[in-house]
Amino acid sequence: MKNVTRREFLEKSGIGLAGLSLNPFHDLPKKTKGPLSFELGIASYTFRNYPLDKALEMTKRLKIKRMSLKSMHLPLESTKEQIQAVIQKAKDAGIEIYGGGVIYMNKKEEVDNAFRYAKDAGMEMIIGVPAHELLPYAEEYVKKTGIKLAIHNHGPTDKVYPSPQSVYDRIRNMDKGMGMCLDIGHTVRMGLDPGAQAKKFISRIFDMHIKDETAATADGESTEMGRGIIDIPFFFKSIIDAGYKGNASFEYEKDPDDVLPGLAESVGYARGTIDTI
Repeated sequence: MKNVTRREFLEKSGIGLAGLSLNPFHDLPKKTKGPLSFELGIASYTFRNYPLDKALEMTKRLKIKRMSLKSMHLPLESTKEQIQAVIQKAKDAGIEIYGGGVIYMNKKEEVDNAFRYAKDAGMEMIIGVPAHELLPYAEEYVKKTGIKLAIHNHGPTDKVYPSPQSVYDRIRNMDKGMGMCLDIGHTVRMGLDPGAQAKKFISRIFDMHIKDETAATADGESTEMGRGIIDIPFFFKSIIDAGYKGNASFEYEKDPDDVLPGLAESVGYARGTIDTI
């Protein structure tokens, strides 16, 4: 297939920046009309080396209004009162906490606590990694509470859920509230095209962790969106065309002690790309 350089894409899009190469899997998409069916958000793991107040402040500066919280910002052992105080703090900043995770569940007690935590916080979903044998137990909570479970794929070094397919194969015949959080960075590190994978599993994707990677191998590392090897225009075109209705949340893993410059570049690149589609 024809490669499109980032310079060519930016010239066509009118963004006007150049000089950083992009080697996408697909040609530049044609323009798609209509409002977005999904919402941009942010995974608070992005701000893992910052306190919650600073994480909320930077999220607000980026004009992002939805966030999933990792345990360093809302500990899993928190009481109901502590949880609700954090949720109120986020609301006061104009940010909705839609989910929590990634939460690992290797014992029944950890499943119990994850759903208690999510219920006390009023979360829509848990972004989680339940042990295979606990899936039926977690499914019962999904049915009982209405809280969705979005299982996160973690790439080639993970033995539990390495790929989107490995998640789907486990939940395909389970309740429709059992789905996945598609991490596009870990997906490309498997040698898979995130846009194609998104289209394939779109009906069971509730959440996405969006980012870019330096290589489509296990050695790939997080980088600013648009500087890596993921075909970002094709990815967004794929989920827009599929009518994706979940969250697409930035999980920027580079520069954890100075996260805002690269994160802001990634957010701007994503928004500019979406605006041209």
